[in-house]
Amino acid sequence: MIKNTKDLTKQAASSPRQRTGGYVILSRMTDKARADIAGQIGDYHTDCPLDHKLLDWKGVDYAGVRKALEGGASDEEIAKYLDSHGTSKTPEEIRAWSDSMDKATMHGDPQKGSYFDGECRKLGLDPAKTSVFDWLEADDRASYAK
Repeated sequence: MIKNTKDLTKQAASSPRQRTGGYVILSRMTDKARADIAGQIGDYHTDCPLDHKLLDWKGVDYAGVRKALEGGASDEEIAKYLDSHGTSKTPEEIRAWSDSMDKATMHGDPQKGSYFDGECRKLGLDPAKTSVFDWLEADDRASYAK
């Protein structure tokens, strides 16, 4: 078994806003991938649109990240992998991107806005004041409060 694997059938993945190597999303992505490798992913998805916010911004394929995780890479080692693969980014660019992702919303998005608004309302959140990360954290809390 790969070390640091969370059983996502019993506990939530890391918050998407947790930063490792300056990157938001990374720790959540690695939690989900490790759990998938271990057959403990629950209702989560890997190689998903959220993961691709980070992967596409860096120009890195999910397959390379997953292979490194299958080999036992830590989150910090995945951050270094991202630093050395794909599109080169300065620490300032990483911080600015992570800051913008932390505030991003789908409210008002022509394609995803109505879905997002409905999901927020189910959780008692005001879609106009809710970031994607706020929504994901609230959904995790609701899912694991049972």
